[in-house]
Amino acid sequence: MLVSCSALCAQTPRYEVKRAAKPIVVDGKIGGDGKTGAGEWAAAGKIDFGFPWDFQTGAKQRTTARLLWDDEFLYVSYDCDDTDITAQFTQRDDPTYRDDAVEIFINPVPSQIAVYYGLEMNVRAVLYDYFAVNAKHFLKRFQFDGVQLAADIRGTLNMSGDKDDGWSLEVAIPWRNFEERAARPTPGTVWTANLNRWDGTEPNRRLSMWTDPREPKPWPHKPERFGELVFVK
Repeated sequence: MLVSCSALCAQTPRYEVKRAAKPIVVDGKIGGDGKTGAGEWAAAGKIDFGFPWDFQTGAKQRTTARLLWDDEFLYVSYDCDDTDITAQFTQRDDPTYRDDAVEIFINPVPSQIAVYYGLEMNVRAVLYDYFAVNAKHFLKRFQFDGVQLAADIRGTLNMSGDKDDGWSLEVAIPWRNFEERAARPTPGTVWTANLNRWDGTEPNRRLSMWTDPREPKPWPHKPERFGELVFVK
């Protein structure tokens, strides 16, 4: 029996998080070429990001995400088309969202939308993580423990004179980081989340994402609009 999300999740997407056949080797490579989803990620369904704000001038470059789980980790992968890969930040909890970066916001208690977790990761595999309160206060003193993170670049970083192909990123998040708020998922458990990508440089910058927050300006922190993650066998 599936655990129901609140009515606030109406008309938001659902995604079945399947169990990994074996532990994912977190090296940033997805199916060898970063595009096929072969090998470890073959069983995972795809999430294709949308572009909610047409007035943004950055290129609409494709992003595909996948999720899997096992007894120890939530695994997330991102594959990003990118003709000009850029990232400046190199230290934990730097504002990675200003670079070419991907994010996942996770709420393990969908009935309580005031608090959730954020992980924002740039193409250098630098992590900015925090505990979010009321979508306004981001407590970066909170530190995820044991996160495995790697990226693979198909091009040259911070060289605007050439044409890049893209990049991919994998992250493994231990369940123990959520234990103060929720038990580890079992088949049928429902959490909520959103997945996002910041792409390009100002003034040609674009935010794409899984579920549309229905905000007038580019802003991803709308927990009542997170999609459902349904954990299945």
